[in-house]
Amino acid sequence: MKQVQEGNIICAPATSGGGALAIIRVSGRGSVETLAEVFQPADKQIDIIKAKGYSLIYGTISSQGEFIDEVLLSLFRSPHSFTGEDMVEISCHASPFIQRRILEILIEKGVRAAGPGEFTMRAFMNGKMDLPQAEAVADLIAADSGAAHRLAATQLHGGLSEGIEKLRQELVSFTSLIELELDFSEEDVQFADRFAMTETVIKIKRMVDRLASSFRLGNAIRKGIPVVIAGRPNVGKSSLLNVLLEEERAIVSEIPGTTRDTIEEVLHVDGLLFRFIDTAGLRQSGDEIEELGMERTRKKLMAADIVLAVAEATDSAEEIASLAAGIEEITGDSGARTILVINKTDLVTGKQSAELKKELESICSCPALFVSARQSEGIDLIRNHLIASVETGRLDNPQYIVTNARHYEALKNVSDSLQRVLDGFRDGIPTVLIATDVRQAIYWLGQITGRITPEDILGEIFSRFCIGK
Repeated sequence: MKQVQEGNIICAPATSGGGALAIIRVSGRGSVETLAEVFQPADKQIDIIKAKGYSLIYGTISSQGEFIDEVLLSLFRSPHSFTGEDMVEISCHASPFIQRRILEILIEKGVRAAGPGEFTMRAFMNGKMDLPQAEAVADLIAADSGAAHRLAATQLHGGLSEGIEKLRQELVSFTSLIELELDFSEEDVQFADRFAMTETVIKIKRMVDRLASSFRLGNAIRKGIPVVIAGRPNVGKSSLLNVLLEEERAIVSEIPGTTRDTIEEVLHVDGLLFRFIDTAGLRQSGDEIEELGMERTRKKLMAADIVLAVAEATDSAEEIASLAAGIEEITGDSGARTILVINKTDLVTGKQSAELKKELESICSCPALFVSARQSEGIDLIRNHLIASVETGRLDNPQYIVTNARHYEALKNVSDSLQRVLDGFRDGIPTVLIATDVRQAIYWLGQITGRITPEDILGEIFSRFCIGK
């Protein structure tokens, strides 16, 4: 792949203070020579211009007699660096003044400030990583749960790319047979059995659809699994949120309608990040502000992966089943899973709870958990069901989980193209038209890995990175 040599770039860490050390990175042809103008090794016999890669060199940085700092240089030589270019990391003291002066001095020497994601973009353009790996760098930095970290790390090491490239190569081999038939079309020669070719396309499409179907899980893990706590007013939704978080985050009151807007908090459970949304109670109300809150509740329900439908143990089975049906009507075919949480079991006897549970089992398909938020009873049941609601089995093969919307869209396009191929085989469509759809599928797979990626898409991808990467 073509080397990118558009001058030397530099960045400093985006720190908020408090650290002892900072690292300033410089990359590009001539970066070592530029550093040699302002860096003086403690060992006078060392010439950093001649130093080998993977060298650590201690010394000072100064400019026109002005001492700036004692630093440690980490020197990397092309192509054995993150960017694939000559690269230097300057470990200096984290004083904002020191960092600023080093940046100013090097910029005066012709080094320019890096744009967002420019270090990683250079790594991609220089063939150090493909596009999913480059995107995984940003995901790894942003990962705030064990599962998100594991997915990002797998993609960073090429797990997804390997699978996509394998599919692409199968389609390329498939295309070669079709192209041969086109070359010998006048001789009416078939180079492959149509049944065997159909089976090949079905197999590839099945794998593509499997990858695409993992996006809902992958995206939820990457961003946090949205869990909406819903129910009529004053059933203990805010109390339930507080006890799940083990801290007072939502206002608890006996007055119905206390929560008029959504409250969002996060909870880590067994390496998974859940984003809890406590919502305004669902009921008919003449209060304009409360109605706005309920409208937001409905929108949150439509975007939820899991809904905790909260009712009271004193409610009838019919009322609770009606609540579940109303919520499922709002969520529609979004795939959200509803879990009934029967709160305030401390207000009824064990026998009454058992009878209510039996009734619910006969009229409602949702699992029903009996808890008391006030007494913190049954809360572990909720946590266990939250974990069970996530397809954790898929996490055993993280290389088959898609986390990026761009990948998902491309996979859907691949699937559509392959479906047209299958339809073409079935309907006896001319080979030349079938070949066009196969090429389209190859094109979209190439967009995922970066083999075929328009410049504007690259700009959009890397603009989301922090400056330091």
